Amino acid sequence: MNNQVLSAILLGSAVLRPELSMTQESPLNILLFTADDLDRNSLGCYGSEVADISPNVDRFASEGIRFVHAYVNNSISQPSRGILATGLYGHNSGVMGFMKMQTGSPLPVLMEILGNEGYITGVFGKVEHSTPKPEYTWDRTVYQDQLGNGRSPSLYYEHVKDFLDSCRQNGKPFYCMVNSHDPHRPFFNPDLPLRNGWERPSRIYSPEEVPVPGFLPDLPLVRQEISYYYNSAKRLDDTFGKVMQALDDCGYRENTLVIFMSDNGVAVPFAKCDNYNASNRTPFIVRLPGVIKAGSVDDTHFISEVDYFPTVLEALGIDPPEKLDGVSRWPLFLGKKQKNQGIIFTQIDNKAHGKPMPMRSIATPMRGLQNDKYLYIFNAWANGERIYANNNEGLTMKAMERAAETDPEMAERVNFFRYRTPEEFYDLEKDPHSLNNLIDDPAYAGQIRKMRRSMRKWMKRTDDPLLFIYRNRNNTEKITPRLYEIYPAMKEVDEAGPGGVGHVPAEEN
Repeated sequence: MNNQVLSAILLGSAVLRPELSMTQESPLNILLFTADDLDRNSLGCYGSEVADISPNVDRFASEGIRFVHAYVNNSISQPSRGILATGLYGHNSGVMGFMKMQTGSPLPVLMEILGNEGYITGVFGKVEHSTPKPEYTWDRTVYQDQLGNGRSPSLYYEHVKDFLDSCRQNGKPFYCMVNSHDPHRPFFNPDLPLRNGWERPSRIYSPEEVPVPGFLPDLPLVRQEISYYYNSAKRLDDTFGKVMQALDDCGYRENTLVIFMSDNGVAVPFAKCDNYNASNRTPFIVRLPGVIKAGSVDDTHFISEVDYFPTVLEALGIDPPEKLDGVSRWPLFLGKKQKNQGIIFTQIDNKAHGKPMPMRSIATPMRGLQNDKYLYIFNAWANGERIYANNNEGLTMKAMERAAETDPEMAERVNFFRYRTPEEFYDLEKDPHSLNNLIDDPAYAGQIRKMRRSMRKWMKRTDDPLLFIYRNRNNTEKITPRLYEIYPAMKEVDEAGPGGVGHVPAEEN
């Protein structure tokens, strides 16, 4: 029996792709590695000048293809991972925040499909966030506390290697989702003792040797917290290196499609839990030796995480479900050309069930779209009274609020973070950090109209429940009842008086 026939048998109904059959001697495995709250620009291969920050990821990028214009469609962990697992925007899967799909949902999740095709499935860290279907059970689950609170590179190595060894013994292909808990808060402070099985990063950074992101002020306390973030980002790279070592040690390097990405941006103001570049732009690097050209870069096509589900299925020759919001980007992995949508849609709902009120189960519905030049955001929650806040503020927001007491410009920046405006528009070529809202600038009126039309079309095409609200965004009396219908928590908070309507459930570390 030749290898191609054997592969087809092992894969059940899956058919080995023609471009793989010439180079792969066994079924294709999938390993998805996600960083937690990693700013894309923190990596050396994406332009970071921080010394020695990501040698393992950089080496990996030199062995595969790196996408310049890659985005997540939701900048919060659980709904972001829900999109990966379902191939659907949150309002179509039901994962609109810290919640799961409805029990008994007919919609399939990716790991369920692959399990039916003979794959062994495993998840390491962020288990609840990575399992949107309540009744689905992975073949192997390794929880945060088994991984040194998700911050032990050596424990990741041991558990991943054990899983891969078991797959080898069973003679079956695998779908492996490895989720680092770095660089999620709490960032690594070298002055505090190690706890909960943490390991020390292989390098520690001082405030003087790290850059402050352009969307934040360069204040001493901000710089200090950013140095702690880079310590955690370094440990993320350590973890990725150990996982790749486990893959090599188990002999799976040549027949495993490996994808590296982040679930959302860094956990500081104007990044995670928002719709800015720093919120949604993700590193996205893919390797498959002998199939994907080493060291290649796609700086043309726009891709997003909603495309991940159909892409994996096409790589494996498995027919996709009828209802998907994304499209396969497999041809791009192979260096081929594909129709470039050139625009990305993003969303935040922050809707959750069964949490105590008023500081949990809160909604701050937002929608965004951007292309290579402009960013447009619709803040459905913003009415001049509701206050936005989240659990990503830390020392940085404390420093900004302290500076705002004597600095009018800083006070304006903090006030904008808390209240926003119903619409935002930015010229990304002139203002890459989205500091100057141009929504009322007549010079951009034509472009704003175009992006409003695109927003309406996207909402209609994807059955977004905010479509009515968007169409009537200038009529508060008309849209408020519908907002309350979609997000009951919003009514409860509004009736309680001004408060932190933007608080989201505290994530697991």
